[in-house]
Amino acid sequence: MAADWLVCANCAGRVSEGRCATCRAQLARQRERGPWEALTGPAGLLALVLALAAIALVVARPA
Repeated sequence: MAADWLVCANCAGRVSEGRCATCRAQLARQRERGPWEALTGPAGLLALVLALAAIALVVARPA
C-alpha cells in the first residue's frame, strides 16, 4: 500500500516514517514490487478483464 496515513500497530507511528522494524520491512516490500504488482489481486484482474472486454466491443462494433 502506498498510503502515507497508515499507522503501525507495533509503534503507533506512520508506516511511511519507518520507526520500527515492522515499518521498515513494509517499506522494503513496497520498494520491491514491480509495476505489474497491482494486477495480481482480484480487483486488478477484474479491471484487466473489463478493459479487454471494452476494447473487444469497440473493435467488433459495426461501422
